[in-house]
Amino acid sequence: MALHHRAFLFLWTIAWLLVTVFAQPESSISYFENLPARLFFFDDSTTAIYHDVVKGNVHVSEDEGKNWKLVEEVPEGKAAMVIEHPFDSRVAFILSKGKTHYRTIDRGKTWQAFDMPVPPATVVRPLSFHSDASKWGYILYQGLACTGSGWGALCYDETYYTKDAFGGDSKLLLSDTSRCQFAHSSKDFKHEAHSDLIYCVAFDKSGSSTGHTLASSRLFSSTDFFESEIRVEDLGIGKNARGVVAFAIVSKFAVVAMKDLSEGSNGDMLLYVTVDTKNWAKARFPHSSSARLRENAYTIVESTTHSLAVDVLSHDQSAIGTLFVSNSNGTFFVESLPDTNRNDMGYVDFENIYGVEGVGLANVVANAKDVEARRATKQLQTRITFDDGRTWSRLKPPAVDNEGDKIHCRPDDEDCSLHLHSVTLPHNFGRVFSSPAPGLVMGVGSIGDYLQPYEECDTFLSTDGGIHWQMVRSDAHKYEFGDQGSILVTVNDEEVTQSVSYSTDFGKTWKSYDFGTPMRARILTTVSDSTSQKFLLVGQIPKRAQKNKGRFAVVFLDFKTLDRRQCGDSDFETWRRKPDANCYVGEKFQDPVPSEEPCPCTDEDYECDYNYIRDGNTCVPAGPEPIPPNVCVDPDKTYFGSSGYRKIPGNTCDSDSGIEKDKKVEKPCSDAQPAEGQIIHQTFDFPSAIVQYAYFRSSTVILVRLADNSIWQSPNEGYTWNRLKPDETFVAFYHHTFSDDRAYLITNKNKFYYTTDTGKTWFSMDTPTVPNTFGLPVLHFHPTVSEYLIWTGQAGCEGFGESCHVESHYSLKHGRDWTLIDKYVRNCAWARDSELLVDPNQILCESYKNKEGNQRFFGLENPLELIAGTQFYGTKTKLFDHVVGFAKFSEYLIVAEYQAARQSLDIQVSLDGRNFAPGEFPPTMRPEQHAYTILESSTKSVFLHVTTSEPPAPYWGNILKSNSNGTYFGLSMDNVNRNDAGYVDFEKVVNLDGIALINVVGNPQEAPLTRRKLLQTRITHNDGGSWKPLPPPPQDSQGNKYACDTTKCALHIHGYTERYDARATYSTPSVPGLLMAVGNVGEYLEAYDQSDTFLSRDAGFTWEEVHKDAHLWEFGDSGSILVMANDEGPTDHVMFSTDEGLNWREYKFTDEPMRVKAIVTVPSDTSRRFILMGYYPRAKNAAVAVHVDFSALTRRQCVLDADNPNHGDFELWSPSEQRVEQCLFGKQTLYHRRKRDANCVVGDQKKAEAKIEKHCACTESDFECEFNHVRNDDGRCVLLPGLKPRDPDPIAQCRNGEEYWYELTEYRKIPNSACEGGERPDRGKAHPCPGIRGHGAFFWLMMLFIPITFAALVGYWYYRRNGYGRGAIRLPGGDNGLRYSGGSGVMDTLASVPWYLLGIAGIAYEWVVDKVDSLAMRFRGRGGYRNLPVDEDAQILRFEDEE
Repeated sequence: MALHHRAFLFLWTIAWLLVTVFAQPESSISYFENLPARLFFFDDSTTAIYHDVVKGNVHVSEDEGKNWKLVEEVPEGKAAMVIEHPFDSRVAFILSKGKTHYRTIDRGKTWQAFDMPVPPATVVRPLSFHSDASKWGYILYQGLACTGSGWGALCYDETYYTKDAFGGDSKLLLSDTSRCQFAHSSKDFKHEAHSDLIYCVAFDKSGSSTGHTLASSRLFSSTDFFESEIRVEDLGIGKNARGVVAFAIVSKFAVVAMKDLSEGSNGDMLLYVTVDTKNWAKARFPHSSSARLRENAYTIVESTTHSLAVDVLSHDQSAIGTLFVSNSNGTFFVESLPDTNRNDMGYVDFENIYGVEGVGLANVVANAKDVEARRATKQLQTRITFDDGRTWSRLKPPAVDNEGDKIHCRPDDEDCSLHLHSVTLPHNFGRVFSSPAPGLVMGVGSIGDYLQPYEECDTFLSTDGGIHWQMVRSDAHKYEFGDQGSILVTVNDEEVTQSVSYSTDFGKTWKSYDFGTPMRARILTTVSDSTSQKFLLVGQIPKRAQKNKGRFAVVFLDFKTLDRRQCGDSDFETWRRKPDANCYVGEKFQDPVPSEEPCPCTDEDYECDYNYIRDGNTCVPAGPEPIPPNVCVDPDKTYFGSSGYRKIPGNTCDSDSGIEKDKKVEKPCSDAQPAEGQIIHQTFDFPSAIVQYAYFRSSTVILVRLADNSIWQSPNEGYTWNRLKPDETFVAFYHHTFSDDRAYLITNKNKFYYTTDTGKTWFSMDTPTVPNTFGLPVLHFHPTVSEYLIWTGQAGCEGFGESCHVESHYSLKHGRDWTLIDKYVRNCAWARDSELLVDPNQILCESYKNKEGNQRFFGLENPLELIAGTQFYGTKTKLFDHVVGFAKFSEYLIVAEYQAARQSLDIQVSLDGRNFAPGEFPPTMRPEQHAYTILESSTKSVFLHVTTSEPPAPYWGNILKSNSNGTYFGLSMDNVNRNDAGYVDFEKVVNLDGIALINVVGNPQEAPLTRRKLLQTRITHNDGGSWKPLPPPPQDSQGNKYACDTTKCALHIHGYTERYDARATYSTPSVPGLLMAVGNVGEYLEAYDQSDTFLSRDAGFTWEEVHKDAHLWEFGDSGSILVMANDEGPTDHVMFSTDEGLNWREYKFTDEPMRVKAIVTVPSDTSRRFILMGYYPRAKNAAVAVHVDFSALTRRQCVLDADNPNHGDFELWSPSEQRVEQCLFGKQTLYHRRKRDANCVVGDQKKAEAKIEKHCACTESDFECEFNHVRNDDGRCVLLPGLKPRDPDPIAQCRNGEEYWYELTEYRKIPNSACEGGERPDRGKAHPCPGIRGHGAFFWLMMLFIPITFAALVGYWYYRRNGYGRGAIRLPGGDNGLRYSGGSGVMDTLASVPWYLLGIAGIAYEWVVDKVDSLAMRFRGRGGYRNLPVDEDAQILRFEDEE
């Protein structure tokens, strides 16, 4: 008996071993004529759909792809699209190109037909679904409706809705739509809105015979299917919420993409985000240059529930972007990863790892500079993040390959990394790297410095979420995960094969299975949750093996036959099956359940609470804290208020075992927001004198540098202050000229600190040299790519400094690495400017010819050459042999060339950075022996001040003005005042072209003898064509008449040359026409302390005295509040007015009078908070800053009704009111501004843009004197004695296709004038232009008519056929661009396809310090000023900008 038992046991063991060894997967093959456009499984089912879009047929398999049958209910050739219900796995739809479609509610077993009034629209997904399981039948259908036929057809989209999944008749929801979507259409987008809330992007009017404009596209909403409720979503910006391009729900965010249609915009895209459907906020990016959202140039990539991720095209000439991630509510973005790889379809190499929060893979372009400049082949490198994009690191490769041999490089070396192919080059569908199999990540890639071509790559696997990697297969393979990772299947993706490889132990060992049919693998897939042991392999069969069965085969692979046991509890780790457990999970359609344990709260789990802003590592109040009524009845009591922190929404950390930062804290009632009508202030004492200060543009953050080389920052307009980096010595700070959010703190060592988020965080960066002490700008910024920097430092200056010289370096990675430009230079800068649109990669350098010795002692014997270097100074061209310097103004590049033979200067002007033309001057006014200052050029011409009186006489000179290309200069005004530093009493009125004020010397004959200049003020309203005195007010501020009442009396005001702070301009950008100044009524300008304060509301046409004595002033809240402080001595109060100077009130802010030296507010003049900067007379070496807050003075918001300008709190105003000339520059322009007596808050609300009411006929004021002509005493232009008119240059006049050229007269048209018709004194006798007029008018008419008419007909038909173009926004779930989709991953994007690339820089406002070793010019900064003295050693003063 025992013998039989042992024999049986032996035989059973042998049989089990044989079964185990020889157990193989099962397979079967089905054949098809075409690849599938869609191949997917119904969720949690064995049913698969195969859509052959070429033949228009749909096949169904109910056994995971083993057997297939044609859907018989659908006529052959009619299936144009298959869409599965995303929230009900029983339901799917087959849409045809017509009006009859088909539905299944039993996973494809049966299909029922239904009819719609119109065919589906030509969009990616015409159906939108409700996410509520009880409302699975709520579906929106987007169709295409057409009126008319043939060439006259007009087509537009209509949206219909059904509540029973098309079981009954569908109803029209809305016409003229481009997208409609349920607010409840995402499980992550959780909110409390009405369950039937629907958003639609639609046009204002339907059925238009001429189509639509983008301006009429808005976001509409309704909770009753638009039957009675039609609401326009204003996105928090009112009627400006127009130009909506797309709407999408991404993760927990609803996003609206809108084109900026405001006047003067560059066509940027604006994103508005909400997380609750109630409050919309504009998405703000950290810098406006490289992060500009241009249409067709950004992609909202796969995002988490913690943040929104957006990749923005940052290189104009190549598909390279920058990845940004947002805060928890999707509104504030920070730069996460630069130089990300994109393709031309807008897809980005970025994917989150499924099921592992915060882990993602991305590819960057390592040689972005070469790709942009020289069109080099991209060298891609892979980066991984484990903290949701905050930091990125390389992938460390395995030490050995799949054969156990060592790899060719050392894994610890930076240039030995693993790089993987990603989203932009898909070789399968669905997610690229991961699946619901917990922790398993696979990819095809290579090891080395950068990624190799796909065919030269191998296949890699990580079993711990991307931390460690192993090579599992040689060559590139397609791969798929099954049975929650217990089965890994790969198939060769480089050549024809008839076998697959599989592993049951997480890639440690591999086996092969031959399915018998050779094919080139195209798709390898399984059920969407990777819980099955069955797979589908789709491949193309070689011609020789097709045997008339079909070109494509679907191989059904079943690994359940491996005869593994089912896993038990002991076979599992915490979150998945153990690697060495030889068993199958077998829990089909059951997704792995993540196990979450709350961690102790840390600093990272909190964000700033409402009304708090981040300042470094802390959250500080934005101002006094709002509290409920009656909480602080007694101001001496306390209350419990916010700590400044709150948990990030959705965060479940345990504050009991960690940090509890959101606990309420006790505060004095004095910190609370005051009652309406009250004013408050805060005083802060600085230990040293203030030498530099400036706001971040469009921000409440201000930086202050003291004489002790410390820098202080206030994030809340001076309410609180903190010292930055106390251990450092700072010699200057710079705000980025073109990027509002960036600033740089320059130390006295090889290091600077920078911020990209308006000072919330500061990071250090090493520099190649210490900052220069030659008085040269240390940093130069690029107008379109804010990562590009030029650093100008010094080297060899230690000790005796025998070889002390200046060196310039550039960085394309924001200082992470530096490349030498040149040594022994004086100025290196980017050739491109905001309006000078030249080669963006060109660098201009003033470089000394002889590069040896101490540069401080160089003079005329060592010529300063101007070098232009393209390809980032890789290819150099010498433009000039000897220059004094160059300057960039608007669209002009101006070079001061030194002529050694004549020992004089020539001006050279260029509009393209390559071709230069010499400036032509009247013979008596050439700058050969005179210093000159370039003043301004914002009105299509250059203003130049040429010094004509020099010591021993006082300084003054003549203002010359150029023609439109900056080459011919004529006299505009003579005897204009300047100071010893070269600055001129010349100032243009902000935002009103052509209006400027100057001070002239009224006694040019006596001044050389008396050494005393008597100044008089003049104003121009036609861009320097003529100048007039300022009319005096009829009476002073006390109602008395002025003592001076003759015709010689006028108003004279103190100008730029006398200001302590150059930014204290007459005018404000926020209120057109409002000016303030200090001056007097008389024949000449009196001393400053003998002057009074004046105001004009009509751009200087009329003036009124508002207060006696000289005062500093500042404009606040778009002019709704004016603040003044006495500027003749210490004071303890300020005066303020809410009616633009009609009435003034006092507010006392100190018991000890202080000397106020500046009143500061945000650069836009839109705040009601001010900072008084000055000192106490007892402590002149220290400083004090007083924050004065008028916010509670009134809380009523001003009402702006742009459609009814005579209603509300605003009025329409034109500079032409109450004057003879009704037009300025040939046009009458109307502006919206607050009514003078409207006591309300303007705030940040967007004002209506200036509107050109009409163009006017040309009059005398539209013309100025031609070259070599001046105005005589009668005001007429006459030729200067002994000179002749310039050549009329017929070729130049005919260059733009004009019919006639004209002989020149004494006049020329002001370049900026837009007048039409009327008098033309600038035109002499007319002559036909050569060439084109050789043919008659009929000939040219027919030559143009034939091709244009044909093109117009085609274009008109297309326009009528499609209505307004839908734009290039790809919505979430869309699968255009790839032939098949697994319904997740790369397709969940809101993308924009780059049809064209355009980079236009922003406009600079901020003053940038010019010298790091001079205290004399700390407060000097003047937009539009460049001074060129005669002496070679003197430099051009480069103050980058002002407010």
